[in-house]
Amino acid sequence: MDDTSTNIDQSTLDELAQIAARYPQKRSALLPMLHLVQSVDGRISPAGLTACAEILEISEAQVSGVATFYTMYKRRPAGEHHVGVCTTALCAVMGGDLLLERAEQKLGIKENQTTPDGKISLERIECNAACDFAPVMMVNWEFMDNMTPAKADDLLDKLAAGDEVHSTRGARITSWRQAERVLAGFPDGLADEGPTAAGASLVGLEIANERGWHAPDPNNLPEPAQSEGEKK
Repeated sequence: MDDTSTNIDQSTLDELAQIAARYPQKRSALLPMLHLVQSVDGRISPAGLTACAEILEISEAQVSGVATFYTMYKRRPAGEHHVGVCTTALCAVMGGDLLLERAEQKLGIKENQTTPDGKISLERIECNAACDFAPVMMVNWEFMDNMTPAKADDLLDKLAAGDEVHSTRGARITSWRQAERVLAGFPDGLADEGPTAAGASLVGLEIANERGWHAPDPNNLPEPAQSEGEKK
């Protein structure tokens, strides 16, 4: 990469070492360490790559191999807010491709690009395990459920204006870099803010509560029925 700029300082190096110390085999810390690098530099910078390699005592090629394998790690700076649009399976059926096209038109960019002002970056993302809320978008990895083109327009307008936005199943939206710091293992105190489940996800639980159903007591399970062959 041509851009060698970095914001990594001694405090960042100390936090990277702190993450590595959490694991019996410190190379297991690479994924959260890369998230911390992104929280500081907005991408996997050359300096961040080198720092991870030195702290973990592995080669830069090994670090780069991981950073280029997972799509959550960016080689170019993401925007202040990173927007993902799911276009896999059910989300596609429910209009995910239309949402992505609408977002591209609204922002004036294509997927994997960032608006000129650096406010919003856009990505086509794979399944986010939220099929009961399809189609879904994500902002800084927070869910935005049951989206429509009109909702997408409103969401992007608010993000661009710096207005407060709340996830439909989670906390208020901060920024992509702050979300990356959380993924690195440094909580922001917002984990319990907002609902974590809703709608279709809770239907089965609601029916069970209405009918008095409950899971078997694991300490008092009935004996399994024997087959005819076992009885003989």
